[in-house]
Amino acid sequence: MKNLFYNLLLLFTVAVQAQLQSPAEFIPGYGSQVSYYHELENYFNHLTENSDYILKKQYGYTYQDRSLNAYYISTPQNLKELEDIRKNHLYQIGMLAEKPAKVNDKAIVWLSFNVHGNEPGAAESAMSVAFELINPNNKRTKEWLENTIVILDPCLNPDGYSRYGNWLRDVTGQMLHPGHTDREHMEPWPGGRQNHYAYDLNRDWAWQTQAESQQRIKLYNKWMPMVHVDVHEMGYNEPYFFPPAAEPMHEYITQAQKDFHMAIGEMTSKRFDLKGWNYYTRERFDLFYPSYGDTYPSFNGAVGMTYEQGGIGAGRAVVMSNGNVLTLQDRIDHHTEAVLTAVETASWQKDKLVKNFREYFKEAQDKPKGKYSTYVIKNGGKTQQLAELLERNNIQFTFANDTKKLNGYSYMDNDDRDFTVEPNDLIINVKQPKAILTQVLFESAPKLTDSLSYDITAWALPYAYGVESYALKNSFKIKTKAEVSYKGKLDFERVYAYYIPWNGRASAKTLSCLLKSGIKVRSARKASSFRGIKINPGDLIVLKGDNQNMYDFKNNMDMLLENKPDYEVMESGFSLEGGDLGGESYPLLSAPKVLLLAGEGISATDFGQAWFYFDQMIEYPLSIIDIRNVNRVDFSQFTTIVLADGYYDLDENQKDKLDSFIEDGGKVIAIGNALTVFEDREGYSLTRFASEADKMAEMERREEETLEARFMDYKNAERRSISEAVPGAVIENVIDKSHPLSYSLGNKYFSLKTSDMHYQLLKDVWNVAYVPQNYISFGFIGKNLKQNLENTVTFAVEQKGKGQVIYMVDNPLFRGFWENGNLLFSNAVFLVD
Repeated sequence: MKNLFYNLLLLFTVAVQAQLQSPAEFIPGYGSQVSYYHELENYFNHLTENSDYILKKQYGYTYQDRSLNAYYISTPQNLKELEDIRKNHLYQIGMLAEKPAKVNDKAIVWLSFNVHGNEPGAAESAMSVAFELINPNNKRTKEWLENTIVILDPCLNPDGYSRYGNWLRDVTGQMLHPGHTDREHMEPWPGGRQNHYAYDLNRDWAWQTQAESQQRIKLYNKWMPMVHVDVHEMGYNEPYFFPPAAEPMHEYITQAQKDFHMAIGEMTSKRFDLKGWNYYTRERFDLFYPSYGDTYPSFNGAVGMTYEQGGIGAGRAVVMSNGNVLTLQDRIDHHTEAVLTAVETASWQKDKLVKNFREYFKEAQDKPKGKYSTYVIKNGGKTQQLAELLERNNIQFTFANDTKKLNGYSYMDNDDRDFTVEPNDLIINVKQPKAILTQVLFESAPKLTDSLSYDITAWALPYAYGVESYALKNSFKIKTKAEVSYKGKLDFERVYAYYIPWNGRASAKTLSCLLKSGIKVRSARKASSFRGIKINPGDLIVLKGDNQNMYDFKNNMDMLLENKPDYEVMESGFSLEGGDLGGESYPLLSAPKVLLLAGEGISATDFGQAWFYFDQMIEYPLSIIDIRNVNRVDFSQFTTIVLADGYYDLDENQKDKLDSFIEDGGKVIAIGNALTVFEDREGYSLTRFASEADKMAEMERREEETLEARFMDYKNAERRSISEAVPGAVIENVIDKSHPLSYSLGNKYFSLKTSDMHYQLLKDVWNVAYVPQNYISFGFIGKNLKQNLENTVTFAVEQKGKGQVIYMVDNPLFRGFWENGNLLFSNAVFLVD
């Protein structure tokens, strides 16, 4: 009987091995051509159907309706206990209140591939990694899985991966072209790197502006892995990068996390040494900006790691600078070896990982690392949006339900001052499981250990949202509630008008809805008071008298405004103070007809941010044309043209066409390098220097620096070059609060500056927002640039004929998370006339 049992077991094992295929056996051309996304999905379905070591979890869809999937890989017994393992893990770090069933501790490792679509070696290697982990013939991996749960996401960006892969298949034939002068090495605009809206998903982990990020982080927060491996590709001449990471490293990165980095470096280097593969560590890829696939997990307790293989632009095969030919199969092999080594290291260090992970969360609450213990954000429209972001990140918060006088650090004043907590103000206590992430997102001046940073160096949410906020060193007692409560609507026998506060992105979306519905809307141009209502500049008014053709005015308006609960009903247009609703201080808004230019020379990500703003943030229609077709477009069909950051190679006839559009009453919103279309052109005031004397002074300064440079050494050249640079810093701006471009931004505007572009205050224009002398700033700014930014314009409006140009030196839509910038852009689109 026993022999029969073993014979049956042997037959079953042989049958499984026969059914389970490697990627090369399952996908024709695997390793020589990029797979279609459906082939990748089919392969993982094959694995789940033929192995009890893997389970599928679909967690969402992309904007193009491709499925987003994660796969749990471990022993069959562990997979049976998967939910108990997850709950026990969360319970141990304080993120689950009820004690679950007792299970043995496991190392939890999350593997992320292909957040950038045109880095296909990552997604291709995900199939190889998964196969080796569950391959019945691979005894080593089975040992690792005894104490390890692997969560594998083979493609974080299916839309970008498909865009790149489909293009590559379209332009390649049977023969390889490893030489550089072939179209398979010259990816066309916009490229496959980004998602559908041309957003860089690898910069979106914390902000979660994109659907892919929101759905993935929701699952991530249900698991809170101990190790996260983020698999990428870089320029094809680069050797492989694996941890340890480079400086600057955020001061909240723990020694335990650094120690695991070192263990990974030692283990992986041994594997690569044996195979003679080139690699490097501790260069370029730092751990500072909190919204990457390595830093975001790190601030959530994990050992977050970036893995980079040379491959971007390589196509199927390419000759590198050392004369070797790099193939797609090479890239797959390198990634597979490195990622499997990470899983092995996690399994080997399981006990240490579990212990360090739990201590991370305990110490974060018992001994907060940061200077402050409590944050208070004053109530307002943008505060609600901030609460939504906190909720997506699983950061706990409450709302005040009483009044209390306190003293704390004012973000807007950069100093301590007295303030009053009032009902509906948002309160965040640092003593919670997400303590570290909370402090990182709210720190005004992160400590830089090295000025050579890979990304932006300041990002504090109070500046991003433009909300009055305070940080306190201690907690305080006050009555709280779970949600904001709104006062009851004023009850009138008749309805004269509707009042809608202009206080955030939700206001712009509401205005979009009203205009699309044919509702006539007015905007306040000065402050006024009415019975029970105080109206501020920018606030919206819908008069019943303007909309007499609307059937059942009140019920229809209530339905249209159901997602804007802070609206109010008015019974009279007669003001107690200020202008009456029918006066000149309440002009009608017209529905803009918007054109956005796309195509070669324009930054794909900046174009995408503008497109996403209209299409998703406020759901307002716009037309998009390729810049190659600009001669075919009748500009008179539009009222507004948006020029995203980029280099516009317009000929004189095209520039004249743009001039005529503006003079005839059109509006152009130019962002970043798009300003060069108007710079130093006749009829426009945009120039770098306010006077010839200022220009000469700058030229003399640069000549003096050139002379001094003759005596400088070679090795510090890179560091000297950043004296004129700003990778990304928060900068104070004085604003003209009376101008429609600045409505509801607050008393001052903090801009996220990501380029060294600057113009001295312009003449004959409205300098609506500018950097003052002795301005407040956070993050790194090169010493020469820092001084030169004083008295430079950030946002300006120039009248030309019947129209205007809105100059945006900084991009207010940067990565979609700078919410006060989203509001400023809304002002430009709807309120500036």
